[in-house]
Parts: sequence; structure tokens; C-alpha cells
Amino acid sequence: MRHVSADPPPFFHRGLTPLTRLAFVSIVAVALMFADTRYRYLEGIRQVAAVAIYPAQRAVQMPGEALSWVAAYFSSKRTLADENAGLKQDGIANAPSVQGFSALRDENAKLRALLAMRERYPGATTAVEVLYTGRDPFTQKVFVNRGTDAGIKAGAAVIDELGVVGQVTRVFPMMAEVTLVTDKDHAVPVRVQRSGVRSVFFGAGAARAPELRFMAPSADVQPKDKLYTSGIDGTYPPGLAVAQVETVDRETGQVFARITVKPLAGSDRSSFLLVLGENAASMARPEEPVDVNAEKKTGRGKGRRNVN
Repeated sequence: MRHVSADPPPFFHRGLTPLTRLAFVSIVAVALMFADTRYRYLEGIRQVAAVAIYPAQRAVQMPGEALSWVAAYFSSKRTLADENAGLKQDGIANAPSVQGFSALRDENAKLRALLAMRERYPGATTAVEVLYTGRDPFTQKVFVNRGTDAGIKAGAAVIDELGVVGQVTRVFPMMAEVTLVTDKDHAVPVRVQRSGVRSVFFGAGAARAPELRFMAPSADVQPKDKLYTSGIDGTYPPGLAVAQVETVDRETGQVFARITVKPLAGSDRSSFLLVLGENAASMARPEEPVDVNAEKKTGRGKGRRNVN
């Protein structure tokens, strides 16, 4: 028995052709696109669709982002390790220059201060460099790299940027010997800045602190007083820093008080010094007073001799 289909034959089939459907759908799509571009009718639908599909987009992107993060982490770690190794090598290579930077900075500061001190005595100073210290441990002396060839003479004062260092005691053609203020045979006339009291700074050698000797117990001297050259010796110009009072012992059982001081200049550490010439050390001599009576007497005597 043959099966008879209930569908009508293709000849009697009714409906739109596929080409017609495609054309219709295309027209509708173009119309919707125009309306959305012109009037933004589908903006709300687009936002809702974006929110709805965002979790799916993130779920798809997360594996790739995780792999990229892991790769970047290990890459940056390796880069940092290489940079640290390079910096350590550079630090080792530059260690000598870095360690010497602070010393050079301090030396430059001292040289600038020494230059400022030199400007106080234009044309009357000679810059020198310390070569070495004396061999005798019981004396406080240094040798500098200038001598008679630079016009340095024995007896000249020697200072640094902080104050008085000592005095030239011997001169050679290419060097000179400087006896420091801390030497036991050295003395400097000083004046207390605060009170104006005059005294004499005496060195005591390497093992003892310098002192202000022959000072009465009632003298107006206190700890931390600054001492400056008085200039009465004709060697050191007035106003140069010499020392600072450390201790004052008035009850010594002796006639004089015991006053210890600390030198302010870098006598044991300065590398560059200034030697003052005679023009800087000498003071202007006051004019001699004129004896009017003597002139009158002289005039009378001359007159008498002329008369005779």
C-alpha cells in the first residue's frame, strides 16, 4: 500500500521567495541603522546588551590577562635582578671616587675659606701646602713646600681658614719649617673677645693642653671665651682667632689661676696654609709727638748763634 503525502505539490506552494525575504530584511536593517544613527532609538538596547554580555567578555579575557601578568612578573623580576647586579658592579667600580668625594668636598670648602682669609691681606700672603710633620715627637712642627724662592722669611706668621697655626722658624730654598702654636716653646699674645683682657697663649707640647699663664684668679676669663691675637708682638696681625677657653681653675693654691685652652685652627689637620708677609703683620706706627719747647729752644739757639 502506497503512502500518499498530504502536502500540496510544489506547483501549488504559496509564499515569498528567498530573494524577496533577503531584500525585505535588508531594507528593514538599513532603516533601523538610519533611525539609530539619526535618532538614537536603539541606544538603550545597545547598553542593555553590553551589560548582559560583559561577564562573558571578561570570562573570555581573563585567561589571556592572567598569562600576560605572569609573563610580565617574571620578566620584570629578571630585569630588576640584572639591574641590581649592574648597580652593584658600578658601585664597586665607583667606590674609590665615592669615598673620596666627601674629602674633596671638605677640602674645597677649606680652600674657599682660605681664599676668603687671603683677601683680607691682599699682596701679603703666600699659599703653601703641608709636606710632612717633624720627626721629633717632643716638638710640634710641620714642613711646607715653599721657602726663600717664594719670599718666605723666618718669623712670618702662618694661618689657615680658622685662625693662627704657628710661625715660620727656619727657611730653606724649597721649603720652610713651621712651629705650631701648640709647641712648648711657642707663645702668642692674645685678647679675650668678650672682656678685652690681654694675656699670652703658651703651647705645652703634644701631651698637654695649651694654657693662659700668669693670669690672676680674679681675671675676667670664663670657659668658652674666644681668644684673638692682640697684635702687640708685631708678628701676628690683630683679630686672628687663636683658641677657646676650656677650663678655668681659680683655686689652685698658687698666685696665678690655671686656664687651659683649645686651639681653634687646624694645626694638626690643615693641608693648605697661608704665610703672612711683613706688610700683613706690621701695624701702622703712630707719629712721634712734636716737642714745641724743644723747637723753641733750638730756634733760640740758632738765633743766638746767628746774632753772634
